[in-house]
Amino acid sequence: MLQTRVIAPAEGAYQFPLLIKRLLLSGSRYEKTREIVYRDQLRFSYLTLNERIARLANVLTAAGVKAGDTVAVMDWDSHRYLECMFAIPMIGAVVHTINVRLSPEQILYTMNHAEDRFVLVNSDFVGLYQAIAGQLTTVEKTLLLTDAESKTADLPNLVGEYEQLLAAASPVYDFPDFDENSVATTFYTTGTTGNPKGVYFTHRQLVLHTLAAASVTGSIDSVRLLGSNDVYMPITPMFHVHAWGIPYVATMLGIKQVYPGRYEPEMMCQLWRNEKVTFSHCVPTILQMLLNAKGAQDQDFGGWKIIIGGSALNRALYEAAKARGIQLTAAYGMSETCPLVSAAHLNDELLAGSEDECITYRIKAGVPVPLVETAIVDGEGNFLPNDGETQGELVLRAPWLTMGYFREPQKGAELWQGGWLHTGDVATLDSMGVIDIRDRIKDVIKTGGEWISSLELEDLISRHPAIREVAVVGVADPQWGERPFALLVVHENQVIDAKALKEHLKPFVELGHINKWAIPSQIALVTEIPKTSVGKLDKKRIRLDITQWQASNSTFLSTL
Repeated sequence: MLQTRVIAPAEGAYQFPLLIKRLLLSGSRYEKTREIVYRDQLRFSYLTLNERIARLANVLTAAGVKAGDTVAVMDWDSHRYLECMFAIPMIGAVVHTINVRLSPEQILYTMNHAEDRFVLVNSDFVGLYQAIAGQLTTVEKTLLLTDAESKTADLPNLVGEYEQLLAAASPVYDFPDFDENSVATTFYTTGTTGNPKGVYFTHRQLVLHTLAAASVTGSIDSVRLLGSNDVYMPITPMFHVHAWGIPYVATMLGIKQVYPGRYEPEMMCQLWRNEKVTFSHCVPTILQMLLNAKGAQDQDFGGWKIIIGGSALNRALYEAAKARGIQLTAAYGMSETCPLVSAAHLNDELLAGSEDECITYRIKAGVPVPLVETAIVDGEGNFLPNDGETQGELVLRAPWLTMGYFREPQKGAELWQGGWLHTGDVATLDSMGVIDIRDRIKDVIKTGGEWISSLELEDLISRHPAIREVAVVGVADPQWGERPFALLVVHENQVIDAKALKEHLKPFVELGHINKWAIPSQIALVTEIPKTSVGKLDKKRIRLDITQWQASNSTFLSTL
């Protein structure tokens, strides 16, 4: 080991742990009167936020929550969720953000696996909770969250209702110091097979991630996204990787925050107008839902900056949003990465070029943010060149990546094989460090010995004016191994068939963007494309549906 010079600290020097409470204290220093807004129902200042977090800490402590316990939350995006993201880890407990869109069986599994001891339940989920309560093995007490006038519900071992308990609690709590490597948050990520896997993050990791996210969103002039005068509204669920960590950034900076509760497009459009929202983040399908909302029609969303992640940002969606005044910027990350890994960056060279080239780089996964290391490897783990052409699996190192899967050491070892976190994404890296995600390893279409990117096909197909939404998967083919199959949702009063799609893609073949065998020979027209619990395209379900349609000779199919 390298022998470096280490000097012992002076006697009495304070060893400053990186704890989530440090983020909370900053916001009220900067902007005491800035507001936290919940739907059209509630608003209060940062000073009140700090008091409410202290009250919640007192409520939890009085209920018996101790350092190291896991406290689960089942709620929509709310001021309450924000308070839980601070109060629970600040008393040394672990907040488990439950994905309420999982099946009851999966929710039950995650709660037992995480060993939840205390659960905060929104009244909308009381029925769901009652259905699994008898099979929960570690939960001792529940607490009700509600917007309704009734402040009680049939929950086992109910301590009381959130607002009533907070009102009776002290607004002062002496949050202790402890080891910065203590686990602060946990949640479960679903894969294509098996049970959900638990990822976890420490106080140190979350503080470092917050600082990196703040520096990238606020300091890069070419894609400046989030500053102290912005108004922030998440449209990524708070159970999904802490709403990508942005609530921690916004609170640290004292930014006005707007929480929409349940995702209802009309309410979100109303909040955007009334609260003058300027910054959000979401997956492509949620943005598409918003743009199609009744309240969004003929609306100029000028000044709204949105980070797109979770799935690839295609050019058609970028241009559709731009036409409505929205500035989209791509970013990349995963549940296992906290999540921020990279974000679009336009350097001086790109800014001096064409608008078309700038768009190309705005919709790529972008440049790794500070403290992130990237590489691409082949199937044997050998490093590949960063030439913008060679494809391999993207692997990562950063100080905020999950160190494993909770209580699953074998899967954790597979994730970290060779000392790098394996993303499962096929990508290229160029000389500027730009990450270009080509596909998920499991979604690459292998036809006649060639690899076809489903993401690239989706981008090109989405540019057809009739198409509102598209998903491309590989389906079994006796001659070629696999062939691309396109699932399409068209705009109202529009039509398309496989022949018209082929004509649309022919120019991209002639320009060399794709090979001719990448053109789907079969399509299906549907009213909706299956999505995962966090709004991504559910390609596992899509493949199953296509197999069933083919077996039944469905009239949805169109074949060249």
